[in-house]
Amino acid sequence: MTQKEAQLTSVRPYLIRAVLEWIADNDHTPYMVVDCSAPGVNVPGEYATDGKLVLNVSPSATRNLNVGNAEIHVDCRFRGRPIHVGVPTRSVIAVYSRESGIGMTFDNDSSDKDDPPPSPPKSKAPTLKLVK
Repeated sequence: MTQKEAQLTSVRPYLIRAVLEWIADNDHTPYMVVDCSAPGVNVPGEYATDGKLVLNVSPSATRNLNVGNAEIHVDCRFRGRPIHVGVPTRSVIAVYSRESGIGMTFDNDSSDKDDPPPSPPKSKAPTLKLVK
């Protein structure tokens, strides 16, 4: 990885914001799946299933949704009880539309930055062969 690549921020929060905007533009309900075992996750764990929590982050179900580059904060209600939820963007596993199921999934890693894609293998320079 070059020094320039090492300075790049994670693309994940930008993709989360884009998918949430697309879902809203289509008048669908945005759901976000969070890995509750990731460091820094502040969610009511009693509502999680298999270590994952599905959050309805629609404007009608939440208040103050803020998708930052490092963390997502939102005020939700769980069984009528208001709870502030904070999750690192790296703990988001998926964002999708409830109605269509269309959205985006993310690799579940615990690193601060998403790993860049692997470099393509270096191949030998092409050679020409004279065919008679």
